[in-house]
Amino acid sequence: MAATRSEATDPYCLREQESHALLQGHPWRRFVVLGDSVAEGLCEPVDGYPDVQLADRIAAELRARAPELAYRNLGLRGLRAYQVRASQLGPALEFKPDLALVVCGGNDAFRPSFDAAAVDAEIARMIEALQQAGATVITVGMFDVSHSPAVPEARRAGLGLRLRRLAEHTRAVANRLGTVHVHLTDHPLTADPSIYSSDGRHGSARSDAIAAAETLRRLAHHLDATSADRSVLR
Repeated sequence: MAATRSEATDPYCLREQESHALLQGHPWRRFVVLGDSVAEGLCEPVDGYPDVQLADRIAAELRARAPELAYRNLGLRGLRAYQVRASQLGPALEFKPDLALVVCGGNDAFRPSFDAAAVDAEIARMIEALQQAGATVITVGMFDVSHSPAVPEARRAGLGLRLRRLAEHTRAVANRLGTVHVHLTDHPLTADPSIYSSDGRHGSARSDAIAAAETLRRLAHHLDATSADRSVLR
């Protein structure tokens, strides 16, 4: 009988030793999250994986190294990018974050009328405002949910094209503006049905565990690169 998979044995998730080593001495004390259902956290439970969503996982790891960390999640399901910016950017700035996660655009890409340039503009406005306020910004290109078995075959190809276009555009905006970008769309498991929920729109607890691991690794890389740059300038 094959062994049951769990987060503790999943090669794509954080090992306990790795978790302890990452982000030691990180500078962040105020973490805010903006976005849609991915930010809010609608992952479907999976045996062997704690039922903890992406943003809460990141906050817990940050708080393990800085217990005084303040955390606010403004994410709300169903919102398009312009609605995220209109309803969440103001409260996010009022929170005075030094670290922000922005994840949205999926609800736009689910529409055949998806306007990638319009979504780019909304995401860029949020990134720039948060950066000007002094925050390090994390952006994400999410897993390609068109591979979910719950997506009807007739919709799969068109949805996949739009989701990949969203991911590539978000990566381009991230590169231009200098965010900590986590690109999951081409992850080795993107076509694995175990990372998707039964609703054909969201991920599972496994996908959130993997996404959190990749995000924390990217944050650690960002800190290492920033430290190296400072050493060169001395």
